[in-house]
Amino acid sequence: MRALSLVFFLSIATVAFGQSLPVAKPVPLPNQLTFAGEPVPMEDPEVAERLDRELLVNTYWQSNTLLWLKRAGKWLPSIRQILVDSGIPVDFQYLPLIESNLINVVSPAEAVGFWQLLKSTAQENGMEVNEHVDMRYHPLEATRTACRVLKRFYEKLGSWTLAAAAYNMGLTGVMRQMNVQMERNYYRLWLNPETSRYVFRMLSAKLILENPTAFGFAFHASDAYQMPEFRVVEVVPPIPDWAAWAQSQGVSYKDLRYYNTWIRKNELPNAAGKAYEVLVPVTK
Repeated sequence: MRALSLVFFLSIATVAFGQSLPVAKPVPLPNQLTFAGEPVPMEDPEVAERLDRELLVNTYWQSNTLLWLKRAGKWLPSIRQILVDSGIPVDFQYLPLIESNLINVVSPAEAVGFWQLLKSTAQENGMEVNEHVDMRYHPLEATRTACRVLKRFYEKLGSWTLAAAAYNMGLTGVMRQMNVQMERNYYRLWLNPETSRYVFRMLSAKLILENPTAFGFAFHASDAYQMPEFRVVEVVPPIPDWAAWAQSQGVSYKDLRYYNTWIRKNELPNAAGKAYEVLVPVTK
């Protein structure tokens, strides 16, 4: 009965739309693949299956992946440059993509921003986090902090793949599992489901963004979101009213907050006299 119902539905859909429904099909898997210069053992059927899962999810969750492609054009060039300058493999540009979809989200554990930094991690790495300023919301400052964290993990673990796992699971957790299982290879470790998927989610993002056409996305560079032109204004004195300050600069308060997400309140006491760089979009 269920099979007949499905046939009936497909027949009705074909008549209603004048054509057959789109065909979902398997996605291509590479024979060889690397992450951060380290080989992915694609000859292992279990490894291939884990990658296949993530590729299928992101190929057929088309709205989300199209947003990846659009936001990547806006943000990844700057993120890539910071990674290169910090000595971090450029494959880590896909980490904020899978962590936050390149938007300033807050997790249930109160991790914040593109790179999902905890308050303790941010402050340990010299970031300002308080009720008026939270640099975790600054995509590029957060990238620099994430680079310091990843470099420390790599120095401890000797593998960029394991460093990626530690970014998700924590350094202590990964090292504990390595010791218990007497294994130093991410692909041979038995880990929690989220961490087991973590590197494969980045690999799927890498494969799709590097060749979207191969996965059915008709995407052109002109489709990507664009970063507007800015002028940088250095602010040192306290700001009693950011809205009034924005008006004095010829921009709206909305645009000020949208492009300076690290501003968290409508005022900046700045008792320490720190200098802040504020991005002011150039109006045409």
